[in-house]
This record gives sequence, C-alpha cells and structure tokens, in this order.
Amino acid sequence: MAGGKFTRRALLVGSVAVAGGVAFGYYSITKPHPNPLDAQLAEGEAALTPWVKITREGVTLITPHTDLGQGAYSMQAALIAEELDIEFGQFDISPGVPAPAYYNTAFAAEAPNAMMRTVMSVATKMMGLQGTGGSTSVPDSYEKLRKAGAVARETLKKAAAREAGVRVSELTTSNGAVHLPDGTSIPYTQLAEAASQISPVNSVELRDPSQWRMVGKTMERLDIVAKSTGTLTYGIDLQFENMLHAAVQLNPHQGGAMNSFDATQARSMRGVVDIVPVTGGVAAIADNTWRAMKAAEAVDVDWGPASFPATMNEHWETLSNAFVEDNLLGPKREDGDVDQVIAASTHQLAAEYRAPYVAHAPLEPLSAVVLATDDRLDVWTCTQMPRFAEQIIERVSGYPMEQIHLHVQMVGGSFGHRLEHEQMILAIEVALSQRGTPVKLTYSREEDMTHDFPRQIAMSRLQGSYNETGVEAFDMAISAPSVMASQFGRLGSNLSIPDTQVIAGAADQPYGLADYRVRGYIAPPLAPISSWRSVGASSNSFFHEGFLDELIVEAGLDPLEERLRLINDPVARRVLEAVGEMSGWGSDLGPDRGRGVAFCRSFSTPVAEVVEVTRTPAGIKLDAVYVAADVGRVVDPVNFDNLVKGGVIWGLGHAMNCEITYEDGIAQQGNYHAHEGMRLYQCPPIEVRGLENGERVSGIGEPPVPPAAPALANAIFAATGQRLREMPFNKHIAFV
Repeated sequence: MAGGKFTRRALLVGSVAVAGGVAFGYYSITKPHPNPLDAQLAEGEAALTPWVKITREGVTLITPHTDLGQGAYSMQAALIAEELDIEFGQFDISPGVPAPAYYNTAFAAEAPNAMMRTVMSVATKMMGLQGTGGSTSVPDSYEKLRKAGAVARETLKKAAAREAGVRVSELTTSNGAVHLPDGTSIPYTQLAEAASQISPVNSVELRDPSQWRMVGKTMERLDIVAKSTGTLTYGIDLQFENMLHAAVQLNPHQGGAMNSFDATQARSMRGVVDIVPVTGGVAAIADNTWRAMKAAEAVDVDWGPASFPATMNEHWETLSNAFVEDNLLGPKREDGDVDQVIAASTHQLAAEYRAPYVAHAPLEPLSAVVLATDDRLDVWTCTQMPRFAEQIIERVSGYPMEQIHLHVQMVGGSFGHRLEHEQMILAIEVALSQRGTPVKLTYSREEDMTHDFPRQIAMSRLQGSYNETGVEAFDMAISAPSVMASQFGRLGSNLSIPDTQVIAGAADQPYGLADYRVRGYIAPPLAPISSWRSVGASSNSFFHEGFLDELIVEAGLDPLEERLRLINDPVARRVLEAVGEMSGWGSDLGPDRGRGVAFCRSFSTPVAEVVEVTRTPAGIKLDAVYVAADVGRVVDPVNFDNLVKGGVIWGLGHAMNCEITYEDGIAQQGNYHAHEGMRLYQCPPIEVRGLENGERVSGIGEPPVPPAAPALANAIFAATGQRLREMPFNKHIAFV
C-alpha cells in the first residue's frame, strides 16, 4: 500500500505480512496509529491495525475489549467471523497486545452535545484510548470488526483467484475456506502467505442482516464450557514455576500514611520470605497465599488518619452544604421557567433523596503477577484500561516502555473495579524486591472491599408542581463528588472537563416537559470513588424516577400513562409501551400487591422496567420484573437476555441491602455478609424483551441497572403507601 492515494473520508482495511502469514485489520485512514505488529513488517509496508491473523498454523481473531464476564470475547469474535465466513471452533482468540490502534471509537458517544462528541472523538484517537467500559464494546466493535472480517475474506479470495487462475467472482467462502468453481476448497491457512503478498481488497460491502449466520442468532459463548466445568483460567488462577506469593495490610484509614511498622512476629512465621513496605502499607511475601495473608495480618502498624471526613454524618453534611452557586456544574438542563411555574402553582411537592457509597465487590478479588528481570518486566493482571496500565507500570517500575509486557487476563467480574490499578502497583513494588522470581499478589476479600473505590455518595433535592392534567414543572438538584476527578487523579491527571456523570441519567432523559430543570453541584472530594456499574445514572435514576412518580401519583394519574405523555422520543416511547404490555399494566393485582414502573436512558440505551411486589407480614416479597430495552441491534439474544437479567439483579440487590459506611475514616463493611446482595430465594422471575428501533447500536451491560431501584421503590409505595427516598431500602423496610 506504499504510495497509495487515500481520501479523508475513506475507511480502509488492510493486510500486513506476519511470519509467513497475513494479518488483516481495520483503521481510520486519517493519521492511523502504528501497527502493533510493526516489528514483523517488511520494509515499505503500511502499518495497519490487526484484527485477524492467519498463518499456516491457524486463524487467530484479536479481541482487544477485555472480557469481564459480559461475553466481550465471544461478541468480538462473532462480529469478525460473520463476515470472514469462519465458524466457532475454527479459530483461536487473543486480546492482543495493548496498542493505541485499538482506541475505542464509542467513548465519545456520551458527550453532552455534537461539538463535544467531535472533540472527544479526536481526543480518544489521538490518545489511543483503548478501554472497556461504559457499555461501549458493542458500539465500538459492531461495524469495524465486521469490516475487518469482510476485507480478510475478500483478500483471501483475491489470493486464491491468482493462485488458481480464475476470476474472483467465481469464488465463494464458507467454513474457513475458499471454494473454487471445480469444487476444490482451499483452507484460509494455505492462502495466508499468498495473501500477505498482495494489496488488500479495501472496497467491501457488509452483508445485509438477512444473510447473517451468527449475529442476531442464538450463540454458545466461547467460554461457556470452561466456565461450566470450572476449567477457565482467570487472572487469580495463574501459576508459574518457583512463584512466590504476596499479600498486603493497607492503612484501614484509606489513603492515610503508614507511620511505622514492626514485622518481628510476621518474619518468624512459617513460609515467610520477607516483609516489605509498599505504598499505603506493608506486604508479606511467602511460599503460598494463605501464609502471606496471615503474615500480613501479623504486622503491627502505626497508621495515620484518612484524608477525608471520619464519619458518615460529615459526608452527608458536606453534600448538603455543596448546593451553592460556586459548585454548580457547567452543563445542565434548563427548559422553560421552573421557578415561576412552581411558585404560581397551588399543588407543590418537595423531597430529598439519598444514595450511599456501595462497593464493586466482584467475585474474583484483586490480583496481579509480576516478573522483573534486568531487561524486562512482565505483568499479568485484569484491567479494563490496558494502555493506562502500561503508563502506570512505566511510572512505578522505572522500566522503559519497550521493556514492559502487559498480559491482560480473563476477569472474574468487575462492575468498574478493574478500571483501577492499585493491586498492580503494589505487585510491582513487591516484585522489584524479588528480581528474577515471579510474584503473585492477591488481596484478601477484606482488603479488596475496604480499600475499594466505591460508587459515589449522592444527594438530590427536588421540587415540582402538578395539576389535574399532569406534571407541570420538575426541578432537580444533585450534589455529589466528581467520580472522574477522583479516578483520573489516581492516574496522575487533573480532569479539565466538567464531570457530566454528576447529572447523567437525569439531565439527559427524553421527557418533553416544558418547565424542566436539572442542575449538578460538584461536592468537595470525600472518600476516594470510582466508576460503578452505570456510574451517575445508578443513583440519579432513583432520584429522578422516584420523585417523578411522586408528582404523578399526587396528581391522581397513572404512572405509566403520564410518562408516555411526557416522553418525546419515539424509541423510548416504544420501550415504555412494550414493558406496559409485558406486565399487563393496569390489571388488578389484588390486595397487598403493588406494581412500579421506571424509565432511564443511559449510555444511549433506553430501558423501562416494571417490578411487582407483595406485602407480607414478614416483609416485601418480589414477585416479578419486566424489562424492555432498545439497543438498535441485538448481537446475541441469549447473552443480551443474561446481561439484562444480571443488571436488574445487581440494581435491585444493591438498592435493597448494600452500603459502605465510614467510622473513624474506616470502611465498616469488609465482606459479603455486611454488603449483602439479593439472595437466590429473593430473586423473582425476570422477563426481557429486546427492541431494535434505535438508529444506532448501543450497549446493554450497564443500562438495566438505573431503573431497577426506582421501579422497586415505586412498587413498594403502590403496595404499602410508604415512600422510600433513601437507599438501601432495608434501613426502612424488610424483605423476604
């Protein structure tokens, strides 16, 4: 492709020689990033992003979005395989090496306006922002991976035509092979070297959905057998010869200093190799994980205080005091004249809502394996942001980037937890004291939870007015610390743009109310926080949909019908209509029963949920949940169904039972018994419907979470007459 003419608007997919084979890739032609396979390129060849690698030995599909349990590897592979005409079982997958060429095109989609989306699109590319999060894996992959597969297919056909002396139009492909007119089939692997010697076929048309074999059809995920048999290797499962094990005791006053420590007892314990200071505490190194954990516990440490307020009352007071003009967030929504309409109304309502800190607490605790030698540093860990991870490794270790090798692992749950890299930093510090020997650092459950960076604490003050025809005015003010400032601060970066997550799931809702205002107030930093599944929308939807329900009920109107009147987006309207039809909205449930509805559009995906409950003498029983969501195109119906159900259970369980509280600057909840999600016997049947009316493809990992809490709260009100304005609900009501 040297010397080729490129147009500004062109999207090209190309091939590069790879050790006697060929790698196919997709890229935007405007200032393409260097190819991760540059070291294997012949002189004069173009550096193109690799997605499909074919050699004589086999086919490897590159799946750079981290699999956190959401099926990202299978999804990416299916999108490539759909156009490549290759079946599950005929290829291997690899996350590849971290590279700027894998920048996430969908990270800019949530920007508040077109100008910001353009700016962020440019920024994500220039930064080479590779990452998994924000329900962006499918939107980022949907077109470019299919195009990568199509170019690979057509280039292989071109190579086969030259080899066989026939026209390309006479060839077909299926099952990982090119088929000649005489019935001969040539496996892709036999065409790899020939394909690497020709210019790629960049002009391709993606197949019409009516021709799809895989996308939109029921698929068996690539990891389902290994997960079902307990044979899948996660990051925490890694084993290496002569490996040492490490565990940490960190300052329980998170972020506080370590004044001094006495490791005399710990050093004498069986299997202990060494006790070393690390950032925020001490690490014990031993011959197995259990001995390392017990030795870490045995170290006597004098801890300094936390940098944030010591008690929860102080945290809530900080939020309460943050509703002042100086803290007002730049982006906001202000339609009509809310103040005038409310002041003139004879029917007014005001309320305050609260959402606590909650932990990520995935099933797999944090871990990392590090091997440091004189000229190379290898790190095996679970991360959603591999490029950021590499930069942190370089800063912490002192190794130059060319000597750093990051190996991204399969993740046993995240919910935003793997956006952080503290375990990797500590593992590097330990491994540098044990050069030449691999060291695995594993957090105990208690260290993992009490040193988590939880979901933001938030408070909302709302007021509104109504009359006999419906809601007149809606005014919502939200106070919360900045998630992005806290998160990026740990990456060594000062956030220079407004944190729109403070108002996400509220200011961006498709309600056409004439007098409608949402404002966000950035509270001072409190406990260190991070992105939690659905981020700002996880609490803001509870505030928004709970208070909207209050206004509707006070007006004497039907909660679903009034929302349908207010919604001004046809795609969102169909979602609400669908969930109403699914749940039989309007039918009589009988005594002591209630039905609640909530809607939220987050990460560009509209989701509506209806929850049904029964009031029993022992408490509230969840009877059923109905969910409708529109992602534009459902890639895998089974995985879609499971992701939605998982999100609902996640949202409901945390709304019912979970919070992180601080006393003396120490998190009080250290394990699942104190931060208890929904129990299996409490989980109701969940019915899911995926709609495909949206103009563009969006994700589904996070959007089912926000409507769950308000739908449950509204159902409880319908059954009991009790309004819940604070999570977790078990502080005010019992569940059975």
